[in-house]
Amino acid sequence: MTAPRPPQRPPRPRTTPPRRRPPQGARPGRSRKQDERPRWGMRVATGLSVLVLGAGGIGHAVVSNLEGGIGRVDPFKDMKNRPQSGHGTNLLLVGTDGRDTITKEEKRKYKLGGAPCHCTDTIMLVHLSADKQRASVVSLPRDSYAEIPPHTDRTTGEKHSSRHPVKLNAAYAEGGPTLTVRTVEHMTGVKIDHYLEVDFTSFMKTVDAVGGVQICTARPMKDSYTGLDLPAGTHRLDGGQALQYVRSRHVDVASDLGRMQRQQKFMAALIKQATGNGVLLNPVKFQQVSASVLGSVRADEGFGTEEMLALGKAMKDFSPASSEFTSVPVGNPSFPVKGIGSTVQWDEAKSKKLFQALREDRPLAPVKPKPAAGAPKPPAATLVEVAPEEIRVQVYNGTPKDGLGKDVDAGLRATGFKTTNTPLNGELRNLERTLVTYDPRWDRSAKSLATALPGSELKAVKGQGAVMEVTAGSDFTKVRPVRAETKQSGQFGTVTGDEAVCP
Repeated sequence: MTAPRPPQRPPRPRTTPPRRRPPQGARPGRSRKQDERPRWGMRVATGLSVLVLGAGGIGHAVVSNLEGGIGRVDPFKDMKNRPQSGHGTNLLLVGTDGRDTITKEEKRKYKLGGAPCHCTDTIMLVHLSADKQRASVVSLPRDSYAEIPPHTDRTTGEKHSSRHPVKLNAAYAEGGPTLTVRTVEHMTGVKIDHYLEVDFTSFMKTVDAVGGVQICTARPMKDSYTGLDLPAGTHRLDGGQALQYVRSRHVDVASDLGRMQRQQKFMAALIKQATGNGVLLNPVKFQQVSASVLGSVRADEGFGTEEMLALGKAMKDFSPASSEFTSVPVGNPSFPVKGIGSTVQWDEAKSKKLFQALREDRPLAPVKPKPAAGAPKPPAATLVEVAPEEIRVQVYNGTPKDGLGKDVDAGLRATGFKTTNTPLNGELRNLERTLVTYDPRWDRSAKSLATALPGSELKAVKGQGAVMEVTAGSDFTKVRPVRAETKQSGQFGTVTGDEAVCP
């Protein structure tokens, strides 16, 4: 006899209205005219977070519902003679300087006034490896010298029947997403598979939704143009502070190139925060963060629910170490062009090798040797302003203790300092406190060296030259590991995400 079936549970009432796909190129709640206005697009880190927060462990219905909020564009319309597809997936992440969604209070607080140029403020080419185990991010300077293909200027209506020189960020102003994609493909030889465009509102909300992002700096950072004011040390930035951090151009002499490095560092920190605090495994948190991200994103029609689900599942074990960052090699940072001004000219040979590596799905950073099984984790290195690899050191033994100079020399060399490997006996033989003498012209290098020797005394000696001198005292115990904020390596000057985040 068949057992009676238990009563069926009545279906739950639907709490989320059915998803309706907006018309192509439009965004829910906005008129077509509003949607066509450029977004601020700052920061491309938001675009990458769409991938990182992909859909690992989250149901199809949740992602499908979120996907309905993405604005759609067609950046590949009528494109011909495109590069051949390589291995893996290539995404163009674009941030524009539109200010239409910024409140008056935000403009005042974060110094976002001024008229926009309606051009791309940030451009990054992201390559996801075919096995979904690696993301390679290449920053393209916005002032790069570019020759954009024939087109009709969408603002002036002027027809360009042949290529003409511009700064790369002007391609968006003259022809929107399509001309931007065409120009980047022509310059790199890399076929773009997907296009993502973001704005500043989504950036700040995303940072706040994940609980802020931790940033470390070895020196104070102050920029009167953005209002950034960070003392040296470790900071957890909220959305507004993060916005100031990634926008700042006037904190060092590197200007835009330095800003690109900070954007990359921030993206690595965002990945660490998003993948390390359970966002991907918490449906409520995932929905909050994703809604913030996707609410102001524009993407091509091909980047939909199924693509996000597949990408998220493949990247569920993603971590900062899975990402690598670099900028396109520069040959001339101040290449003058009549009628345009100073542009950034790429190094043709090196950039060609870089983009060939992307097409061939090869890592840009040198392969790191795997630690031996059971080997202890090395101690975290303290951040310093000048990389130890750039500092030359002569070690002296200032005590009667045999071999002390050799121990200090070996310890400094192990953390990267360029020691002579020939320690000597000092004139002082009863020194109690380790002494670092240096030429005042190399004071920043001296501070980095002193950080590696806790408790040491710094003494300026005019005319000493570029070589630092360390006289070991009886107080010496060990050398503290130190490293620069970003340690670039390999032929493409790459830094991996785990090297860019706080120790």
